[in-house]
Amino acid sequence: MVDYIVTVYTSDLAFAGTFNNVHIKLVGTDGVSNRTWLLGLKGPLSFYKGAVSSFTVSCPVSIGKLILIEIEGQPLITFFTDNWFPAKVEVKSPEGDTYNFPIYRWLTNSEVHRFREGTALRVFEDTHDLGKYSRNEELKERKEDYCWKEYLEGTPHCMKSEDPLDLPDEVQFSFTKTTEFGYTAATGLSALGLSGISDSTENWPDMDTLNRVSCCKLTDILEYVQKHWKEDAFFGYQFLNGINPMLIQRCSVLPNNFPVTDDMVFLSGQHSLADEMEKGNIFLCDYKRLDGLIPNIINGMKQYLMAPLILLHKTPDDQMMPIAIQLKQTPADDNPIFFPTDSEYDWLTAKIFVRSADFNEHQLNVHLLRTHLLAEVFAVSLLRNVPMVHPLYKLLVPHTRYTLQINNLARGLLISKTGIFTKFAASGGEGMKTILKRSLSSVTYRSLCIPDDIADRGLEDVPNFYYRDDGLQLWEIIHRFVQGVLNFYYKNDDEVQKDTELQTWISDIFEHGFLSQPSTGIPESFTTVAELVKFVTMVIFTCSGQHSAVNTGQFDYGGWMPNNPVTLKRAPPIKKGTTSENTMLRTLPDINTTVQGMSTVWLLSRQSTDSVYLGQYPEEHFSDKMPCKLTKDFQGDLQVLSAIINARNNNLKVPYTYLDPKVIENSVSL
Repeated sequence: MVDYIVTVYTSDLAFAGTFNNVHIKLVGTDGVSNRTWLLGLKGPLSFYKGAVSSFTVSCPVSIGKLILIEIEGQPLITFFTDNWFPAKVEVKSPEGDTYNFPIYRWLTNSEVHRFREGTALRVFEDTHDLGKYSRNEELKERKEDYCWKEYLEGTPHCMKSEDPLDLPDEVQFSFTKTTEFGYTAATGLSALGLSGISDSTENWPDMDTLNRVSCCKLTDILEYVQKHWKEDAFFGYQFLNGINPMLIQRCSVLPNNFPVTDDMVFLSGQHSLADEMEKGNIFLCDYKRLDGLIPNIINGMKQYLMAPLILLHKTPDDQMMPIAIQLKQTPADDNPIFFPTDSEYDWLTAKIFVRSADFNEHQLNVHLLRTHLLAEVFAVSLLRNVPMVHPLYKLLVPHTRYTLQINNLARGLLISKTGIFTKFAASGGEGMKTILKRSLSSVTYRSLCIPDDIADRGLEDVPNFYYRDDGLQLWEIIHRFVQGVLNFYYKNDDEVQKDTELQTWISDIFEHGFLSQPSTGIPESFTTVAELVKFVTMVIFTCSGQHSAVNTGQFDYGGWMPNNPVTLKRAPPIKKGTTSENTMLRTLPDINTTVQGMSTVWLLSRQSTDSVYLGQYPEEHFSDKMPCKLTKDFQGDLQVLSAIINARNNNLKVPYTYLDPKVIENSVSL
């Protein structure tokens, strides 16, 4: 007889343990062990939360190199079947070899569950019959569990599930996440001190009242926003380092529909637009995706959402200053161009309309579509088409954590017919559908890759652009890590081309994420290792850094409503000199709309205590030594970047923290 020492690690997640009888079967290249009941000295506590328990499985002779294990849980007579979350199983063979079997999923029934040994195998090198059978059966089950669904025509497809509980257990929130998210959602109004006014459909009577209700739960940045939101320098700063740094671009030729002249913006005659554009000092933000939308009806009143154009000038002291704002796309007598030299409230009202447009553009295009919806596509395609033993699965599965459930909740609570966004945002309803369709049609592969995107927008040398500075460094760190891992598994381009699972993954993404549109530049297949490395880098960056950049600061910049109005309820002025503080107050959203907007961005900015941050991998999917070494190098590089960011932020009035690896979650989980 020969003995195999089996060590079972149960996760320390809440309720991860089980009192079930657990049986195991070892499957090797030369044979199979008997189905063995794992009964140890700890008895029923062998598989308690956080337990590590060892057992002996005896065989008449060695069964060779281990390929997989079969685990089966059977309820005790006096107990019902309870769920179990084993982290991993280690098996030490009589030859002295140690085999790792990563699991990291809920086992919720008494069926036989098969798990492969942790050494990554691509499909063409998985040659053992039992291994191939297990691989095929896993993908067959996954294709049944993870199905595509068209949520809205012209937008990325999503996971087919009507309710979070319909999702497979392995992708649902943990108990901790569920509890904290539910509590934050239920208590947001009271936490912000807004419960007593949440039903009021009145106007804000004065700015002092708005100031008083907004002072609860102030962050340092939010306090700065509240004090400086009227200032032109801060208005321009937000296009670089606020929650939507994705729209600004260098302007070399004025759009035909933005008839700004030198004497409008350079009254002293010291500059000309042509000269400043040639020097690279003129920048444009164009909200053309919002043009012609049908605005929402809120509290029985028609709302207003403009599609403005903004011209900005980089001054000699490196500030990004707005110099002209046109609130509608088509020039007309009743569509004046506003300037800093206009009256205080003409200029401030124009900026408020820009900030409201930015809220809607940011939420639907930059945040929802370009991070949440695309991350879901990447995740569903991975879970449908790539088995656990594949190196791509091991590399990417940490970046899918909670994404399917948070998106399911968003579709149910935020953008459904009765959702908060639909009810209280200017672009809710039909406008939302139009923006999402237009947004997907404008997405390109290059715009999802920050080095290409920064170059295409001409922003390589803009000063004080911390999103770019941190983002490019983060991209390079992720790229180096991905390149190291994938070059370890793919020695040449031929191996990429013949990996059918890899090709199915990208094909599904091209079809269901980008609706088979070649104009996006998204690859339909991979032909080289370099192509694969870049695309996987983009996926990880999108799910981690990019989402953090456009999500984490929502309460910082949106908690003070006038800086980020979810909607506006009066038309913009068609003639200068007709505005005042009173007209501004009547233009701002009603009290209840403001309250709903504040509580929502509060919820979306609250990370849970079980968050997993970039570079942290509590689930050990890789067993090969090289990926494990590369992971440690990756973590070291992220620590260095974090130190660089913190050192810089010490000298800034408004620190930029959203791409600090210490606050970036691995996945779109909020």
